[in-house]
Amino acid sequence: MDITEDILDIKTVNDCNRCFGGRILHPQAAIINLENPSLEESSVKFEFYAIMLIEDDVCNCRCCGRRYYDFSNATMVFLKPGEIFRMDADNTLPKKGLLLAFHPDLLSRTALDRHIGDYTFFSYRKEEALHLSMKEKDIVSKYFGDIDEELHHDIDSHSRTLVSRLIELLLDYCTRFYERQFITREDKNRSIMDKIDGIIGNCISSGQLGLEGFPPEELCAEAVNLSSAYFNDLLRFETGKDYNEYCRLKQFEAAKKMLVETSLSPSEIASRLGYGSVRQFSFIFRKLSGRLPSEYRFCCS
Repeated sequence: MDITEDILDIKTVNDCNRCFGGRILHPQAAIINLENPSLEESSVKFEFYAIMLIEDDVCNCRCCGRRYYDFSNATMVFLKPGEIFRMDADNTLPKKGLLLAFHPDLLSRTALDRHIGDYTFFSYRKEEALHLSMKEKDIVSKYFGDIDEELHHDIDSHSRTLVSRLIELLLDYCTRFYERQFITREDKNRSIMDKIDGIIGNCISSGQLGLEGFPPEELCAEAVNLSSAYFNDLLRFETGKDYNEYCRLKQFEAAKKMLVETSLSPSEIASRLGYGSVRQFSFIFRKLSGRLPSEYRFCCS
């Protein structure tokens, strides 16, 4: 463990156990009780994967993004290796909860190792945490318990496979619960989508698209106060498309509108909307609509 600039840098799972008084059962994985953690540093850096199950009866978790439209039975935060965490201005870590810590090496040669990057919530901000219903909390608690039980088993040739499989099942349930949270936040998400549409629409109407293209995904995500990972997952949930695909859809819709409502030539429209050439514009437009721009204008005007 290193202490630099008021940050406690925990290098290994063993160090994590020692720091929080946990029993070392496995060198690469641990379930640790976070009740009353006594840390002098304001922040902690985990050099391994860390999943926190935070008990909300002692922490209202507004600092984790919980609002009136969210469940309040427990909160989960997911940290990838090397991430720095601080609960709030008064607490480094939650006052009560559980920490699942596991080193990336634990996943070597397991199914989870091949697709852990698919669990994009490891790249969410703390404020984009998962808020659980009582039923969801019971399911998550069960898997924490199952992992802990397996860690208490003597290490053998099956340990890596079984622990990683239980972690994978936990993450699969968390994926389901995050999708449920997107549904629960339907009204909030709609207002975010309106802001995104406004940013893209302004880019098109201002002429910026023809000069500079669409704003980078990171800037658009920051404009609506979201991480890039959460921004893209929300967009996929709401539209079925990632940011680039959604921008191209809006570009195509603008082209259709210009063909019907203006007298601009296909070449002028292609230039204003940032297509590389009128030939490219015609190719893409026909692919998406089944008609050439001139044919679409004739049929729909």
